Amino acid sequence: MQLLVTNSPFSEEQLQHLNALLPTLTEAQIHWLSGYLAFYRNENTQGATLQALPVAEQAIGANSGIATVSGIAAVPNVAAVQVPKEATILFGSQTGNAQRLAGRLADRLKADGFDVTLSAMNKFKTNELKKAVHLFVLVSTHGEGDPPDNAISFYEFLHGKRAPELKHLKYSVLALGDTSYEFFCKTGQDFDQRLEELGAERLVGRVDCDVDYEEAASGWIQAVADKLSSASAAAAQPLQAAAAAAAATTEAPSAAVVYTRNKPFQAEVIESINLNGRGSDRETRHLELSLEGSGIAYEPGDALGIVPHNDPQLVAELIETLGWKASEQVTTKEGDVLTIEEALTTQYEITVLSKTLLEKFAPFSKNEQFNQLLTDSAKLREYAKGRDLLDLLNDYGPFTWQPSDVVNVLRKIPARLYSIASSIKAHPDEVHLTIRKVQYESHGRERNGVCSVYVSERLEVGDKVSVFVQSNPNFKLPASDETPIIMVGPGTGVAPFRAFMEEREEAGASGKSWLFFGDRHYVTDFLYQTDWQRMLNDGVLTKLEVAFSRDTEQKVYVQHRLLEHAAELYAWLEEGAHIYICGDEKHMAHDVHKALLQIVKEQRNVSEEAAAAYLNELQDAGRYQRDVY
Repeated sequence: MQLLVTNSPFSEEQLQHLNALLPTLTEAQIHWLSGYLAFYRNENTQGATLQALPVAEQAIGANSGIATVSGIAAVPNVAAVQVPKEATILFGSQTGNAQRLAGRLADRLKADGFDVTLSAMNKFKTNELKKAVHLFVLVSTHGEGDPPDNAISFYEFLHGKRAPELKHLKYSVLALGDTSYEFFCKTGQDFDQRLEELGAERLVGRVDCDVDYEEAASGWIQAVADKLSSASAAAAQPLQAAAAAAAATTEAPSAAVVYTRNKPFQAEVIESINLNGRGSDRETRHLELSLEGSGIAYEPGDALGIVPHNDPQLVAELIETLGWKASEQVTTKEGDVLTIEEALTTQYEITVLSKTLLEKFAPFSKNEQFNQLLTDSAKLREYAKGRDLLDLLNDYGPFTWQPSDVVNVLRKIPARLYSIASSIKAHPDEVHLTIRKVQYESHGRERNGVCSVYVSERLEVGDKVSVFVQSNPNFKLPASDETPIIMVGPGTGVAPFRAFMEEREEAGASGKSWLFFGDRHYVTDFLYQTDWQRMLNDGVLTKLEVAFSRDTEQKVYVQHRLLEHAAELYAWLEEGAHIYICGDEKHMAHDVHKALLQIVKEQRNVSEEAAAAYLNELQDAGRYQRDVY
């Protein structure tokens, strides 16, 4: 479309210039020019010239609501001018990683002058999607490729019939996952594909992050910020630089050390107790660690990350099989020089096979059977299940793999996260964990859980262990101490509820509390029995229901206890109780959810769909929270 003399106030010569210029302008240039014209109108008596303007006087955004003709804004006055910078950031997070990264992106974009909407997916009003200009999705993958709890409703909306066309939208996705799982980053991949199907334009390519996500996530955040930068951001740089220079002249107080996954605290072991009684076929460690001098704080519901060491015996077998010398040295990406024995023990994962890892071994193999295995996804998945690096070397070796290749082939040992089993108010400068030792046989060899065996067999009182706190904003006590709570935690899933109850005890909470606990045998496997009995006697814990599956002919689990108390449990929910589930995701959490569906269906006398909607409402309101794994 061109401007004409008959429909504009311009002369023919002016129109020729405008019509020659306008088709050559980019969107950013049009926005900048519209802002300049508004500024010029207000300041023309001061001899304004065409140059970069301060941020507050820059371009009008496409969604500013100001009418345009052929791409130039009809600006009523300078007061109406607004910076055309908008970003909507949605996160779906089970353990809090995606939420923390979303917060970092929000902080970065706010610093660049963007108007940022930051929200959990289940809190976001879907009708706002039509108004968004830039959408950034940060989401983890849970279970067998499923969305995390607080992403389910938005995921279903976007993949349903009510999803709108999004041709106006530019977007990018950061996906979090674990390459040791078959459906690595599937939820993020689903969002990325669906947004494209709805017509949205990909601003920055999706990034899939493994458990050691810091570098990849930081790169994605930087790429998003760079892509969104425009003439207005460029104009703001001198001002920002001047402010930074001025701030630098003021002496800043020394910042406290922040301990993270990449810079963990060395916590001293002050207690390690086997919670199982004599004769049990299980070993569950109550581990107490000192946080003295760290400044580390945590809340009930948070997790503690432990960076474990690999089994020295397994490392020795690997080195022997490869024909290496334990004293050979390698240089890590961080610049540390270690012997190959130290590197394989303390730095790199050797107990999990994945498609990604197996593909990295292809250049080091001349074994035709191995190369054929890589072409068959089903057989590859089946082979990787339950096997480790030593199995690979024995089954398909030899490989022309050298110590110097370790750094580029193996990933760093992932930290293991454990629900914290203590309140810092009850145990200042301490953190307690509940860790069950994992040992089993697979493919003709005994296997050890990397962290659980490290803790139970090789950590002694006085030793140091690398730890960091991972907050979990999606598994928290109610804001009010008067709110009733229902806790379902069989086995080690009971750990966070010990923290919950210690916290409430310290606060003198008046709200009712009900714990459902289950394990195999009453005599040998009743974890924290004396704690629960004391809390019951003191009135801190209102009710306790237990299910010991091997003490009766017919196995009884926590979901059966829920059904036995259906009427009372539903009454608690109607009173406003929050319900929490912690433990095994594959079986227990699904069975408990089914039981809750049945309870709601029967107590409300409604359909299964209506019962599911009731539980969804509880979930969206933060009254049904799960910490499952």
